[in-house]
Amino acid sequence: MAGLTPIVGVWGTILLKVEDDGSLDLSAIAEQVTHYAAAGLQGVYSNGTAGEFHCQTEAQFRAVSSATAMAASAAGLPFQLGAAHPLAPGTLERVAFAATLTPRAIQVTLPDWTPIDLASAIRFLSRCADVAGETALVLYNPPHAKTVLSPDQLFHVIDSVPQIAGLKCAGGDANWYMDMAPVLARISVFIPGHHYASGTARGAHGSYSNMACLNPAATVKWAVQCKTDTKGAFDTEARIAAFMEEAIAPILAAGNQGYACDKAMAVAGGWTNMTPRLMWPCVGLSAVLTSQITKAAHRHLPEFVPARPN
Repeated sequence: MAGLTPIVGVWGTILLKVEDDGSLDLSAIAEQVTHYAAAGLQGVYSNGTAGEFHCQTEAQFRAVSSATAMAASAAGLPFQLGAAHPLAPGTLERVAFAATLTPRAIQVTLPDWTPIDLASAIRFLSRCADVAGETALVLYNPPHAKTVLSPDQLFHVIDSVPQIAGLKCAGGDANWYMDMAPVLARISVFIPGHHYASGTARGAHGSYSNMACLNPAATVKWAVQCKTDTKGAFDTEARIAAFMEEAIAPILAAGNQGYACDKAMAVAGGWTNMTPRLMWPCVGLSAVLTSQITKAAHRHLPEFVPARPN
């Protein structure tokens, strides 16, 4: 949508605090939004992968979306609402509800039971745009999706569905950024948080940031550093890469979910009242693994974690 202000910078995810009985502590959403606003994030979003949209009932989806909208509006923080659903008709229902809460944009994913062709993807996204009305869409196209669109396909998609204002994706190497130039010129492209310095240097517009899970204020400072101290920003990214290699990569290689690491990183950062527990049927990382993440963060990224107690 041509009249939209570009979506840029660091946006933080809403993490769900899951109680012992499996219920959600919705008050934790307002607490997170308060911290995100104080940290200077450009916005907040709900129901991405780290928000466990795929485990929610429709009642929970509506409650999480409403709590996010209310908290963000009260804090004066722009917000986006994830409306992804494993089923295509379910996505349309979630988009329709999300639109009533007047978010900055609605995030959607392509249908995910089987891969789909480009024409079907455009047909699906066109219908999402119709249902969203005046609200922009952000396409969430992660590397684990059944259908991962190429740069050329992405250009055809945004050319066919002008209501798409942004893209969340895995990024790529220098050749990928060259191929993505026509897309980068048209919409906001967001890459993983731990690649913020290198990604924005190559033309990405921001990140729905996993690093903000660890510490939103430190992540914003790093984003500012990317504009004022390029060498220092790349040095920080190298330390982040070392942290990811030591702490996160082995956990993922053992079969744990990436979003379980995001939650454990929030525990390690200590900035919000969070536990590693995931929604049913998933379990979340153990205290031992969460402690390993905390220790690695202290070694590599001391500015992202509280000082060790004496």
